[in-house]
Amino acid sequence: MKKVTAIIRPHKLEDIKRALVNAGIVGITVSEVRGFGQQKGQTQSYRGSEYTIEFLQKRRIEVVVSDSLVATALECITGAAQTGNIGDGKIFVSPVSKVVRIRTGEADQDAL
Repeated sequence: MKKVTAIIRPHKLEDIKRALVNAGIVGITVSEVRGFGQQKGQTQSYRGSEYTIEFLQKRRIEVVVSDSLVATALECITGAAQTGNIGDGKIFVSPVSKVVRIRTGEADQDAL
């Protein structure tokens, strides 16, 4: 099992969710986050004064999938999130050693 974590542009969330659900991947967690990478913030102007927003608003999507669905999850997220511009985001894949469904006590693959 793997946890796929993606940091994406906020306006791409619905497209990504739709792509994942259409591929049969459910159980998505979404968080509002702030950060920066190569984009290094954003310069804006307000009443004639320029200022820099260093930490940009992003969304973090987390989904735990079986090893066989990792490539599908990556394709769904990349395809729906990509604009070709700096700031599209990143995807991280981490191993998951244990999953337990609290309600039933099912574990690992059965809990997904």
